[in-house]
Amino acid sequence: MEIVSILSQVETVSILAKACAMKILMFGRGVISTIYGQALAAAGHDVEFYVRAGRADQYGTHVETDIIDSRRSFRNQRVRKTFATTFRDSLEPSDAFDLVILSVGHHRLTEAATFLAPRIGNATVLVFGNIWDEPLTAITPLPADQVVFGFPQAGGGFSEDGELRGALFHSVIVGRASEASHPRELIVRAAFQQAGIAVREEADMRGWLFIHFAADAGMFAQGVHGGGLASMIGNRQALRQALLTGRELLPVLEARGVRLRRHRRALVPMRLPAPVAAVMALATTLAPIARVSLAAHTDPFATEPRAILGDALFEARRLGISVPRLEAAWRAVP
Repeated sequence: MEIVSILSQVETVSILAKACAMKILMFGRGVISTIYGQALAAAGHDVEFYVRAGRADQYGTHVETDIIDSRRSFRNQRVRKTFATTFRDSLEPSDAFDLVILSVGHHRLTEAATFLAPRIGNATVLVFGNIWDEPLTAITPLPADQVVFGFPQAGGGFSEDGELRGALFHSVIVGRASEASHPRELIVRAAFQQAGIAVREEADMRGWLFIHFAADAGMFAQGVHGGGLASMIGNRQALRQALLTGRELLPVLEARGVRLRRHRRALVPMRLPAPVAAVMALATTLAPIARVSLAAHTDPFATEPRAILGDALFEARRLGISVPRLEAAWRAVP
């Protein structure tokens, strides 16, 4: 046991030593990758973006960003910057990245994991977004002991002229698919903390991710009826309907083994839809940081909303659980 403990300590020290200035790869140059890539680069990390061949010329050498940043003061600060970006369209184990941040739509996760698995070497991989399949299955064939699961607290969208307008909240959520902790979480924690972003740990990340997916399904279902999430800004009734639709999926989560009692805080919006919707309506009206994430979603039939709605519905049907609100939304999808 002493040898195992010593080896664990050595591995932890090695990880923390790397954390001072890490070589970080953002997979893709989407909204989440760009917002966090900019924050991590500003903290002194060496940040690159993996993009498909030919995309680097399309993106150019920099991106203009207009971010409402909750790290900087209680009142939040609007920060406009020119972020110089470094792209690569190839990846090999010898590139020796310390951390790979993988933020893609849940329906593309296995494809991305398959691409990355033979190319990442010993890098820690942060899977950073929605998951609906069993997490360890979804990231196959990535080595499970190199993967940490997390969820961003940021959002926004690119304008027609290519400017990124978004919001960056003060924390992210991180955990593992199983309850066993792992030293690789330390490298993720250190990277974000160096960028002034707090890390909130979830002991049951699998359950939390499924609950969040159900909540997103409710929001996107209501977006189908109203013309996207942007139409729900300040709309108390629409937000309440979204929470009620998400609540329909709680029996699906229970059937999949999620222990809902462990997630009382995450379930408050769906348990108390009327008062929470009132607060959300007020926040999205008065607080720019709450409004900007919804404002970018104007297409209710975009690929990711469709995939979330379809996969949530198909799982409910597979389990024989009635979800009439979700069914009605799906019928309206062309």
